[in-house]
Amino acid sequence: MIFQLPWLLAALAILPVLWLLLRTLPPPPQRRAFPAIMLLRGLRARVTQAATAPLWLLLLRCAALGALIVGLAGPVLRQDRTGQSTPGQDAELTVVLDNGWAAVPDWSRRLAAVDALLDRTTHPVRLLTTAPGPAGEAPSVGAPTPPSLLRGMLDSTRPMPWPTDRAAAAQALRDLASSGWHGQIAYVSDGLAASDDPAFAAALATLGPVRTLIDREATVAALTPAPPTGDQQLHVAVGTLPTPHPRQFTVRAEATDGGVLSLVPVPVAADARQGTAAVTLPAELRNRIGRLVLRDMPGPAGVRLLDEGDRRRPVGLIGVAGTDTPLVGTLFYLRRALSPTAELREGPAANLLARPLSILIAPDGALGSPDTRRAVTDWVRKGGMLIRFAGPLLNGSPDHDPTAPDNSADAGAPSSPPLPDTLLPVPLMAGERQLGGAMSWGKPEHLAPFPDDSPFHGLAVPTDVTVSRQVLARPAADLATYSWARLTDGTPLVTHAALGAGEIVLFHVTSTAEWSNLPLSGLFVDMLRRLAERSVGVDAPADHSLLAPYMTLDADGALAPPPPAARALPADAFGTTPASAAHPPGLYGPRASRRALNLGDAIGPLAPQSTIGHEVTLGGQSRDRALGPWLVAAALLLLALDAVLTLLLRAGLLSGRRAGALVGAMLLATLSSPTHAQPAPDGVPGAALETRLGYILTGHADIDAVSREGLQGLSDYTNARTSAVLGHPDGVVPDRDDLSYYPMLYWPVAADATIDPARTAALNAYMRHGGILLIDSQGVDPAAPGTDTAQGAGFAAQAPGTAAALRRMTRGLDVPPLTRLTDRHVLAHTFYLLHSFPGRYDGLPVWVAREGDSANDGVSPVIIGSSDWAHAWAVDAQGDTPYATVPDGAAQRVTAYRFGVNAVLYALTGNYKADQVHVPALLRRLGE
Repeated sequence: MIFQLPWLLAALAILPVLWLLLRTLPPPPQRRAFPAIMLLRGLRARVTQAATAPLWLLLLRCAALGALIVGLAGPVLRQDRTGQSTPGQDAELTVVLDNGWAAVPDWSRRLAAVDALLDRTTHPVRLLTTAPGPAGEAPSVGAPTPPSLLRGMLDSTRPMPWPTDRAAAAQALRDLASSGWHGQIAYVSDGLAASDDPAFAAALATLGPVRTLIDREATVAALTPAPPTGDQQLHVAVGTLPTPHPRQFTVRAEATDGGVLSLVPVPVAADARQGTAAVTLPAELRNRIGRLVLRDMPGPAGVRLLDEGDRRRPVGLIGVAGTDTPLVGTLFYLRRALSPTAELREGPAANLLARPLSILIAPDGALGSPDTRRAVTDWVRKGGMLIRFAGPLLNGSPDHDPTAPDNSADAGAPSSPPLPDTLLPVPLMAGERQLGGAMSWGKPEHLAPFPDDSPFHGLAVPTDVTVSRQVLARPAADLATYSWARLTDGTPLVTHAALGAGEIVLFHVTSTAEWSNLPLSGLFVDMLRRLAERSVGVDAPADHSLLAPYMTLDADGALAPPPPAARALPADAFGTTPASAAHPPGLYGPRASRRALNLGDAIGPLAPQSTIGHEVTLGGQSRDRALGPWLVAAALLLLALDAVLTLLLRAGLLSGRRAGALVGAMLLATLSSPTHAQPAPDGVPGAALETRLGYILTGHADIDAVSREGLQGLSDYTNARTSAVLGHPDGVVPDRDDLSYYPMLYWPVAADATIDPARTAALNAYMRHGGILLIDSQGVDPAAPGTDTAQGAGFAAQAPGTAAALRRMTRGLDVPPLTRLTDRHVLAHTFYLLHSFPGRYDGLPVWVAREGDSANDGVSPVIIGSSDWAHAWAVDAQGDTPYATVPDGAAQRVTAYRFGVNAVLYALTGNYKADQVHVPALLRRLGE
């Protein structure tokens, strides 16, 4: 404890004087008979002695004066729990603050810890932040600043969306030491280790004693690149600090417009640094994903932006009967080259064209049918890309001009003549050019560098790729304009031409290794990848082209204009360049070739920071508590009590002994009275002592956490607006816990939910005795068609199988006949007058027991809905509502809270509102 005015404590010296002055009192009055003769007889001189004041009165007055003196001296109760000396108390203080991306989740707690340090010092304070500034400035020690001014500066600061630079911070500390400064250091750490920590710790130690404020229990996690798996699914990975117990994170797959397409649980094993999971969505939905967001981890580390490189384009492979033999078939090398980056579909052309495609690949002989060529021609004219491969069956079309309009596809009559093979970018010569043939060359030819206007420009040409046989294009003056790849002798290897809104590409070799070893090389994979990117209008940037920042992530994980220090980044540096002030995480390049730089791409495995100096927790630096006002108030109360008791004593209404007993009892009651609720006796559940809502545990940590936060938010809302007093909610297991204490149980539906006879019996008994089950299928309308699949109505794609799980859960329960809830039901006007009953989602029906049922006095024992109320009610530890309500936002959330209040009061009071409807009729009958 410290005193702001210690000199005032000298006034305590008057307490002995006060004791001497107050220990005597005038004698109390005496009652005597008044006979005149006896009065005359007793006249003689007598010395009277003053009466002594009672001990309790002396103690009361001394305590009042002592409390007043000590309170005016300004005592402050120190909250330092370590018993060590506090930085800044006796010497100048330098605060070193980690303000990189890892500090974002607990930023408010870090500022509160710094505030507590500033409260304890009167010296000017220096501040050093370890992350580079938005303009790229290196960390530097600030000038000495009064604590009040520094506090105002800190309140407006935000962490940076890139890592700290402790090497530059160490240099700034060494510069401060060279200036002769020496004092105390308070280091507020983000808890993550860095490669330059040894030099940083040594620089801290040169300045003076170091106290490190760190939270070892904080959860630090980031979305990192998933290790390659070889399958066609999109994988997510969460990197985190290892813990001795397993955990589970949840990742939201969001579309570019902010809609949630999927929730992906990512388990992390005990002592593991990373967990991975797959996003199982159809290609159409997967290609709509714009970002992955890690729930409950704000900041850029919890966001992973996706670009065109993460899209899986649907590619159709037309099979040719009798040619797809294992290891050497016409589609074998195409499958191996495209499977890592595309969704492959195989089959006849008619089946492939029935669904959206980015590319259609036709090996030699795949377009032999006129009907197939007609259908493919129509598809290409609408914007598709056809990639063909040559072979022995491909015949040249001498009369075909790629620049002339092709109207042959319009001849759709059955009697029209068969279509020639006009799906070629350039006219071909009859026959093939092969090694040793009539049109031969002396040795296999190599590939020439790709032209500047080719989509393959920038790809390295291997020296071992050769061509021994090919289909030749008819020589023409403009043949070079149709060539994307050529051999060293100038003959085209890959040609292209536009057809309507689409494009035709021809490889003048086979898709196997018979005519060339190109399909055996990595160049073949890169060429097909470039064509896949071009098929959706994306021009792949050259590897060394610079992409300027378009939008970058700020400290909240939201896209914003780039900071002043942001610079362009080469296209081939994405995925390996760490985020920094010069290259903040975000989107780079024009829309046609946009790339994403994510914070987790190059941060590596996360590791806890080693101990630096004397460690304390962030909570150990709580704000000091001023005791002066409380002591002055206590002194005034004691003086008031002294005045009252003195008046009673002088009037003879209270004896000294009784007054002392009264004062002692009051002091004993004051000291022993609890300032919080008494804990429940052993064996008595908390729900027996206060009204609480309950939620049924599902075994899923994420669902149960939302249920707890949702019912806590609803309880707080109900307490603030009604006369009900609800405690914190409890998670219950029906066949284990006593459910009779809870007026309402919230039961979220999980896709793997099951029920056993013991649980069914417990829930039936609960409903029979007046309890209400609020069953929530969390955005999946079980009455809508198709909700048992991932393509069901509403939001069923997020939780396939929920409708079936709801049927399993309610099998065996005594559920009465149900009807859809309307605004005429008593539940719609229990407290608020409601016309809709939304939760996180709106427009989904709510079902209750049909009115008129005499069981349970007409109160519905079950309420079944799909609006996902818990997410709408949920309030996190910071008092925020972390889940969006769609489509009406805040107004919809208020209505959801009001429905929850109505449901709580309906569970507490039953159908009293329905009885009020009959009051006029009852009054009329009484009047009769």
